[in-house]
Amino acid sequence: MKLPKLNNPDRYQGLYIFDFGDHVGVGFTAEEVAELLESERYHEGKVYKIHRARPDGQLELKGVPNETFQLESGMIFYSTLAETGQGDFKRLVDIAIEAAPPCRAKLHLVRYSNDRFAVALIYPGEYEDEMSVWLSDRAYQTAGAAEGGTGAVERYYQAAPEILDRHQLFGAGEGISRTGDELLGSLRQAVQR
Repeated sequence: MKLPKLNNPDRYQGLYIFDFGDHVGVGFTAEEVAELLESERYHEGKVYKIHRARPDGQLELKGVPNETFQLESGMIFYSTLAETGQGDFKRLVDIAIEAAPPCRAKLHLVRYSNDRFAVALIYPGEYEDEMSVWLSDRAYQTAGAAEGGTGAVERYYQAAPEILDRHQLFGAGEGISRTGDELLGSLRQAVQR
């Protein structure tokens, strides 16, 4: 895979490289990659995430399985008291207002039983690392147990707890992804941004 020379390579950290087979494109957003993989023509493309970009133009890449772009991941924070769950929920909403998360996410306050509550933070699977960093940077902590990942979200949906409150979190980078004809018209460009 031959990559083009990038001006300001640090701008590409966190974006994706899409290998079409006969050429590559550098600088796709997660939403753009998801749209390409959903298409019949590009569903077998190979995807790499740019983890680090050095000033000399060298990129540290991580291969990303295509299935990742079809999954939801998340974190479930448990509590035994309704008040504790409500506090955890409110803190997460306040954090998202103060500093938007890296992607769109949904937040649910739920009841499993009279002594089992949870806050469910659910987002696209390709943002697992970024969401963990976002929470860690804001020192978000809860008193109860927590679990995360795609399996935790699957178990959450299967349990179908009663939703007591919900909130939509909007991502910091929303609005910069191209879709449809605009995206497809630029696929031959080696550098997307």
